[in-house]
Amino acid sequence: MDTELNLPPFEALIKEQEGQNVIFDTIRRKYVALTPEEWVRQHFINFLITYKGFPKGLMAVEQKVTINGMPQRVDIVAYNRNGKPILVAECKAPDVKLTQATIGQAARYNLQLQAGYLIITNGKMHFCCRINMQNSEYEVLQRIPDYHEMVEESS
Repeated sequence: MDTELNLPPFEALIKEQEGQNVIFDTIRRKYVALTPEEWVRQHFINFLITYKGFPKGLMAVEQKVTINGMPQRVDIVAYNRNGKPILVAECKAPDVKLTQATIGQAARYNLQLQAGYLIITNGKMHFCCRINMQNSEYEVLQRIPDYHEMVEESS
């Protein structure tokens, strides 16, 4: 997949399996279908680990949550060392516009997880918000904080 993203390139492990391209997910430790959204997700995971200091062992991909009685999957959840979610990230394919609905989707997931940060990305644009869980107010940040900054905030 040669979709140009606004994320650092990395050596993705891609192969063909049963007639379709698959990419290795370093968090789930298995090959998964290489869709445009997965391309973004794997680049964003690499960015968080390599450039923002997120420990691979404290991240989950497609974390199950239940919203209004319906099972859902959160693209990326990062935890602190006590197992508390600190980040919820929602990834979209590069051609999907990031809208208020995308933010709403991540925010609904976060009602259950209670992370202090939300990120939405399509690989080309990224929006990061700091959430005040006491009053549900949020602040859009100019940059994505490093892992240690998010952990300090959540303490």
